[in-house]
Amino acid sequence: MENKKRFSGIWGEIYSARFLRDKGLTILSANYRTRNGEVDLIAQDNTYIVFVEVKARGKGAIAEPKEAVGYTKQKKLTAAALEFLSVNPYGLNSRFDVIEVFLGEEYKLEKINHIENAFDATI
Repeated sequence: MENKKRFSGIWGEIYSARFLRDKGLTILSANYRTRNGEVDLIAQDNTYIVFVEVKARGKGAIAEPKEAVGYTKQKKLTAAALEFLSVNPYGLNSRFDVIEVFLGEEYKLEKINHIENAFDATI
């Protein structure tokens, strides 16, 4: 079960990175880790630095992927984002997005739901 969860997360991030690139964003970092948390993807367009939490689920999942991004996760993402920005001052606005990835058999992509401005920074 744990391996299946890990692989769905990896595939979710791969599909999400491709999706963002196809929308014209540049991927700056993947799996950016700090002592306070991790950001799955960090991307940039002309206006924003986008901190992305990816949630992938297979068939039969009990809850929607976005439901796993609660207050505690938002707080960790915010702390990691602030750390990233302190080291990489791009001078752009920032936002937090959630990408839901729905996977079928053998981790095939069925659907992506990109939720822009999914939440405000939580400190």
